[in-house]
Amino acid sequence: MASMMSSACDRVIMDTGVSLDDESGRSIVYSGKSQRVNRHKQDDTKEKGMKGLISLGALCGALMVLSVSPAAAADKAGDYPRRPIRFLVGFAAGGANDLVARLVATKLGPRLGQQVIVDNRPGGGGILAHELLVNAAPDGYTMILASVTGLAMAPALRGKVPYDPIRDFVPVAQVVDAATLFSANPSSASKSLKDFVARAKKEPGALNVGNPGIGSVGHLAFERFSSAAGIKVVNVPYKSGGLAATAAISGQVEHLAGIISSGAPHVKAGKLRGLGVTSARRASILPEVPTVAEQGYPGFEASGWLGIAFPAKTPAPIVQRMYQETQAVMAQQDTQAFLDKSGLDLVMKNPEEFRGYIKAELARWTKLIKDAGIKAD
Repeated sequence: MASMMSSACDRVIMDTGVSLDDESGRSIVYSGKSQRVNRHKQDDTKEKGMKGLISLGALCGALMVLSVSPAAAADKAGDYPRRPIRFLVGFAAGGANDLVARLVATKLGPRLGQQVIVDNRPGGGGILAHELLVNAAPDGYTMILASVTGLAMAPALRGKVPYDPIRDFVPVAQVVDAATLFSANPSSASKSLKDFVARAKKEPGALNVGNPGIGSVGHLAFERFSSAAGIKVVNVPYKSGGLAATAAISGQVEHLAGIISSGAPHVKAGKLRGLGVTSARRASILPEVPTVAEQGYPGFEASGWLGIAFPAKTPAPIVQRMYQETQAVMAQQDTQAFLDKSGLDLVMKNPEEFRGYIKAELARWTKLIKDAGIKAD
């Protein structure tokens, strides 16, 4: 394409009949073929011709840049990647987001032939990291562990975020669902989810439920359940899932709504009682705890999904390459075993499926947040 454009530009310039001086001071006139003329016989048409030639040259140069810019903006799929890839995570090290990112990064590196470096940038429930991504070059060397909080919840919680969750991102793949676990202190009268709902309806606003913070996945998943069940409780936010679990274990709060990976060990140890999980199917880490859906709320699901995304305008071949490698990584048996042990569900969606899911989730969580009047701290 570039050589064709160059030849076309040469023909345009030669057809103009304008003149240029070569290094020896001789004038070379283009009028279908090159000619030599006496320098002293040039008139003021030379200056006009020069301006015309510059304008034509600029135009041709611009056209040539446009003709090669997709290839120049990023490596071709066959050459990609040529250097390490930055993998942004919107939360601190040690949590479920970080755990998934490091698992994926460790396995992607050898397949891509380059390091995938996890870069934790906590702040604003994932907003900071997502903002960093949209301001990065769309060349395939910066990606993010996209989260439900950053793309589907934050816009409604904050009122405004520095990016458009649909237009500013190119989804690569959803990889994980992280269910919320509803649990209770072992001494609680809530022996089951049915008991809990019955008590909440009998005494509206009397029961309390701890969560990892206002606007957290645990908080909003429970708000969705409250709406479905038609109950009102007192939500007690803490600064982390660990602190909320400690409060429930000690009896500071009677119930807990938090990510399953943080609550499951306590249920297994008998320190908490599992009431229900918000995933579509039972969690392999707690197979004895029924889903919310099978306890009288068919179709109920509220998961904290995670996936991979690039900045908008990242070339399609690079997106496809990353999707294929991610799919291969997630299909490995040890990957699935690790996720099962961590209480996380493997869910693969391709780029188009993931984009559609993000749109649907954004609409669903926005409605819930606005209807409930929830605002982030």
